[in-house]
Amino acid sequence: MAELPSGLLEACVVVGAHSDKLRDIHQLQQQGKLNGLPLLEAEVLQVHAPPFVSKETNSSQVIAPAFSRVQRRRSFIKKKRRDRAAETLSNGEAANRAEVSPATEDISVPKDLDLIALPELCFPGGLELASEQKQDSYHFLVFTDMFGNRTHGVVVQYYRAVLSCQEGVFQNGHRGSSTKARFYAPFAVCIISKFPYYNALKDCLSCLLVQLHTARQADFEETVKEFSAKLSLVPLPPPGQLHVSFSLRPLQIYLPSREDQDSPVVDIDLHLPFLCFTHTVLLQVLSYLLQEQRLVLFSCDWARLTLVAECLLLYLQPLSWQQPYVPVLARGMLDFIMAPTAFLMGCHISHFEEVAAETEDLILVNIDDGSIQTSWCETVDLPAIPLVAAESFTSRAESLQLHFDLELCHLAAGTDANALRSQRRDWQRRLNTQIQNIALELVVNIFSGVQDFLSHEHRVFNSEEFLRTREPADQLFYKKVLETHIFHSFLRDRLNRKWDTFSRMEQNTRNLMHKNRGMTESPRRPPMSELSRSGYRTYGSPDNKLSKRLGASLPNLVQSVSETLPVISPRTVCRKMTPDIGLKSPKKAVKVFRLPEFPPPLAYHYVQNYYSDMIASLGKAINATPPEESALLARYHYLRGLVNTVSNRRLDALEDFQSLYKTDSDIFPSQMVKSLVDSLPESERLQADRKAELKRLISRVKRDQERECAGRGNGHEEGAIKRFQLPTKYMQLEEFVKCVQESGIVKDQGTIQRLFDALTVGHQKQVSPDLFKVFYTIWKETEAEAQEVCLPTSVLEHIEANECVFKVSSSVKTSRGVGKIAMTQRRLFLLTDGRPGYVEVAQYRDLDEVKVSSAPFMLLRIPGLKLRVRGRKETFEANLKTETELWNLMVKEMWAGRFTADQHKDPQYMQQALTNALLMDAVVGSLQSSKAIYAASKLAYFDRIKMEVPMMVPKTTAEILKHKINPSLELASPQAVDVLLYTSGQLWVSVNKGKVMVFDASSWSLTHTCHVGNARLNCMLEVDKDQVWMGSEDSVIYIISIVAMVCNRQLTEHRAEVTGLAVDKDKYSQKVAYSCSAEGTVMAWDVSTLQVKKHFRLSCSRLQSIYSCSGTLWCCSRDRIMEVWRNGSLKRCMNLPEQQKGSTTTFSCALILPEREEMWSVCADSGEVSIWHIKDCSKPFHRITLQDCTGCYCIIKVKNQVWVGGMGRSSTKGKVYILDTERYQVLKELHGHTDKVTGLCSAEDRYVLSGAGKHDGKIAIWKVE
Repeated sequence: MAELPSGLLEACVVVGAHSDKLRDIHQLQQQGKLNGLPLLEAEVLQVHAPPFVSKETNSSQVIAPAFSRVQRRRSFIKKKRRDRAAETLSNGEAANRAEVSPATEDISVPKDLDLIALPELCFPGGLELASEQKQDSYHFLVFTDMFGNRTHGVVVQYYRAVLSCQEGVFQNGHRGSSTKARFYAPFAVCIISKFPYYNALKDCLSCLLVQLHTARQADFEETVKEFSAKLSLVPLPPPGQLHVSFSLRPLQIYLPSREDQDSPVVDIDLHLPFLCFTHTVLLQVLSYLLQEQRLVLFSCDWARLTLVAECLLLYLQPLSWQQPYVPVLARGMLDFIMAPTAFLMGCHISHFEEVAAETEDLILVNIDDGSIQTSWCETVDLPAIPLVAAESFTSRAESLQLHFDLELCHLAAGTDANALRSQRRDWQRRLNTQIQNIALELVVNIFSGVQDFLSHEHRVFNSEEFLRTREPADQLFYKKVLETHIFHSFLRDRLNRKWDTFSRMEQNTRNLMHKNRGMTESPRRPPMSELSRSGYRTYGSPDNKLSKRLGASLPNLVQSVSETLPVISPRTVCRKMTPDIGLKSPKKAVKVFRLPEFPPPLAYHYVQNYYSDMIASLGKAINATPPEESALLARYHYLRGLVNTVSNRRLDALEDFQSLYKTDSDIFPSQMVKSLVDSLPESERLQADRKAELKRLISRVKRDQERECAGRGNGHEEGAIKRFQLPTKYMQLEEFVKCVQESGIVKDQGTIQRLFDALTVGHQKQVSPDLFKVFYTIWKETEAEAQEVCLPTSVLEHIEANECVFKVSSSVKTSRGVGKIAMTQRRLFLLTDGRPGYVEVAQYRDLDEVKVSSAPFMLLRIPGLKLRVRGRKETFEANLKTETELWNLMVKEMWAGRFTADQHKDPQYMQQALTNALLMDAVVGSLQSSKAIYAASKLAYFDRIKMEVPMMVPKTTAEILKHKINPSLELASPQAVDVLLYTSGQLWVSVNKGKVMVFDASSWSLTHTCHVGNARLNCMLEVDKDQVWMGSEDSVIYIISIVAMVCNRQLTEHRAEVTGLAVDKDKYSQKVAYSCSAEGTVMAWDVSTLQVKKHFRLSCSRLQSIYSCSGTLWCCSRDRIMEVWRNGSLKRCMNLPEQQKGSTTTFSCALILPEREEMWSVCADSGEVSIWHIKDCSKPFHRITLQDCTGCYCIIKVKNQVWVGGMGRSSTKGKVYILDTERYQVLKELHGHTDKVTGLCSAEDRYVLSGAGKHDGKIAIWKVE
């Protein structure tokens, strides 16, 4: 039987006093033996839970037609009746009384529903009889099981008159002339749901009471049962923009959807805490929740307790409260507050003094008067939320419009209740969105930058270093929060790269300078400007942009990007948050699907007709939705698939879920579909196998299930998080590499190995824990000292905004005066003593000579550093004394790094040189021996390379090479660049099994990162203005929205890895995309509907790419290149040249030049470019031999040139060749990579970008001449 997710209704329970007790009280009252009305014990009177109807059949395959899991049941009420019967018989008073009806005897409850405590919670203040009619009242409950799963309840208490007449006592809502009401008895109806639809369920109960107030007692149970059965027919909306509404007279009920798969349902008035607390008090409460204190909420209104508690927890999203949570404590449950752990609970205000005296360490929050105190004193002395985040929250919250009446000032008086409710609902939804954004921004401001201190490879969080970046006044707050379960859960999501609301807002609100930290920032020393002035300097300048003709889509690149990209310290990230940042993300228009009118809900055939009507309505909605609204289409398919499932239309349901998977895989209900597939009878399974798409869906579900089972054994590792700790034992190289990477000092394995060699000079190749502790301490102290350096404004005027001081010498005598030598990533300067002043020493690129010298002093010679600067006659000398050798090493390394970076147009070399210099400093400080300088020289990587093998770049390469990007910058080792794609203003890079990085082409800065699947991508193509298609080795075509930067659509029709993509227009000018897979299948797609228009299969050895040209398709395989008509028939074929047949040579790619009627081909194991006449496929008419080339892997046309990426035999293995299409000659040979060139793409015919294999992993940007 297929298992379905819970629907709106889990159960409906009626709670009250038993009629026997009411009869006894009535008799005592008549006899005058009662002085007052007593408190009674509440008990469960009725339980109604789906399924309410089922088809009378013996088939075991029938799926229960209700939106709920089919569950085993146990009798609850029957047991209660037996217990009471035994009790009354023993008293000898009521042996002959009539028991409850047999129908009631059979009532049972779902297996996983525990109703033991429910009666007490439905009447948390006790079940009180009343002498007069009381107003109906509502309150809300939250139940949490031992696994942390929450269930929600909405309770209405209403009073029914207990009437007397000649026949006895009964309850009725009518007042007859022959009866007299002696007292009123309360009853509670509780709707239990897996989802917190508080407002909707409250509306539902309001509609029920309209019927109950006028219903006879005999009809009471049937009325509640019918009501419950109707709610069981309501499907829950899928995450996204589609809401569901239904009519439950006299009201129209709305069920809002979740924003996304990971977001909670929000059906509550989120502004209630703002009405109860000042902003300061509200921030205090949130701070205590983040610190996991023991909080108790108090109010005179039971409803207010749960609503405020739920709002507070929603404010902390995506952080999730992990501790005990009981927002309503009944009077008999007050001992819960003795729990030794953190908790959030709620009590009636009448218990305030009792609770305060019961135990210490409680935070007491009075909702009614908006105050906070503790159980041990009047004031609370706990750290507050960081000041910057709190001020931003307060300034934003002050602008909220919290009063609906102000919205109505200019409107006419409403005459339609449902119209007024709709107006209020729209206003509340807008306000909720604003509040959610404000609260989310608060969380982002507090925890921004956490991911910078995570080691994803080793699942380590460097908490100490994170704390270093926080303001001193906030340290205590963070120390407490970092130890909590709520933060641990949040950290686990960051390590698992969860893309939730926090991730999205943090990426949107991070200043551009901070987003580029990983591309240009050197180890975490902040720029001096950040410590001396508030705010950020404007990024870039108009001079660094292109002409208006190109819309600033590409950089000028005359100046190194490293010199224009600023740096930011994590300490100051949250200061830049403006009051409205992050709020302007466009919201999709909400659509509401209205369910048909409810049928008689207890008759099977009526229910089936109801499902049919709903399916027909959803079909009409799907047909009326244009293809471009794919997100809305997906939600309609989800709903229809759900309804088809519960109405036993399994194959129709699978087709809907297949359409859903193609349209928006993010909301694909994997578990539901798996259960549905498992429940298919043999006959339907055979029918599904005859439909290709359904067969693929079933195989995919099975494959995912196997992958899930295989990965279940490693599931504990996904949740494990370690804090970085200093080692306690000796470390060999492997352990040392892991420890350094976890510490966050450096990730590059080559640098770590050189550091290991430096620390082990002169003894065994292992590092002691004491030595590492000294090294780590010195590294951190040096970093802290650099952060404490304060430069006067007169000095800041001479350095760039993004320059940081990384090292300062002691005060020394120099040829330019007495002072301290300061080292930045760009220059050396003298900070003069006395009145602080700035004296330029040298920029690294201007140095001509660096050497150690000595100056006479009496009978001694003082060692010093001598610098010769290009363009200056006089040399600079500094008597650095014992620091001389270290400064000599560091300055030479910086000089060599600057030289190499300028030669290769690669700013990362400068960053590596700076890291090496800082490591030298820490090594010398930690060793403190005669071998310290020799050990530090092991880290002089660039200086040694410069001396041993001059890294001169050929003149031709240097002229054309403009810049390099390193997509693997934050990884321990380089990753191969698999595919490159340029779209308008953006560079798309595929690396490392489905990882896609998007760079802004105006600054070559990283803007987005996402993962598509877990396999290597083979091809990418911009299909239209908002779609990039990506073909993967896992046989799926992933579609990314360029605007939203999300991948939620997939094309799964291919059966082998997708190797090529192309786009063209058909004869009706409709856009058509083509894809090919390795086994030879070619598919044509309607871009608007994502449907396959036609497909065919070619006979070849591994089809590798496809091109569309002049009405035909060119398909390149290993052994041949074919031109085929669009219907798949072969037009012509070009085989490997004769001299290459029989060898291992294979075609790698081809280039069609239709204006020249030529086709150029290259091979993976050949250094030749073959040029063919399109109309003569017998053999190439010309060949161009590429010098020093062992194979070619990519080819593109730019203007009148052809660019070929290949691999050379020399040390510079990655080569790019520029060929002249007119003269068939090699114009230039470019040396830009240390591994083969794997991809080429053109940026507006002004630049060409080349990507290299895993030993290089970089992208070179070349100027097209």
